[in-house]
Amino acid sequence: MPEQNRKSRLSGIAGRFNRMPGDFPSAEEEYFRNMGVSQKKENELSGRMKELGVREEDFRETFIRASGSGGQKVNKTSSCVFLVHIPTGLSVKCQQERSRELNRFFARRILLDRIERIKKGRASIQQRKIEKIRRQKRRRSKKAKEKVLRLKHMQSEKKDMRSKVTEDMESV
Repeated sequence: MPEQNRKSRLSGIAGRFNRMPGDFPSAEEEYFRNMGVSQKKENELSGRMKELGVREEDFRETFIRASGSGGQKVNKTSSCVFLVHIPTGLSVKCQQERSRELNRFFARRILLDRIERIKKGRASIQQRKIEKIRRQKRRRSKKAKEKVLRLKHMQSEKKDMRSKVTEDMESV
């Protein structure tokens, strides 16, 4: 009888959350219970910190009130994380999520990315995108402008020649 009662409680939409005590929790329930970062991700982050030679003591962390979307919860709690790496002077302000724990994790990950770029000397994808936009917006020299206009004119002449061929064929 208890087994039948248990099955009926587990069926339906609400059944996912009305489990008997001792049931194995699903990944979804684990997330809602912890509302934080998984142990695997924390271990990866700490491994990366060791690899880069960054210690937890090197960070100065402050929590400030976030702004923007998120409603009353964001306005009442200090969930925005401001993280400074003291040896390099790099700082990150993270308010991606409404949870302070998730923002702490994201801030550390972003800061480690920046430290890694500095130490390994790799140009970031973002930096390359910024440079590309800067080149595109840069004013062209007079010679370059003339070249572009010349090419446009040549292209328009090609198109004009195509349309004239079709007009001659219609009149024949």
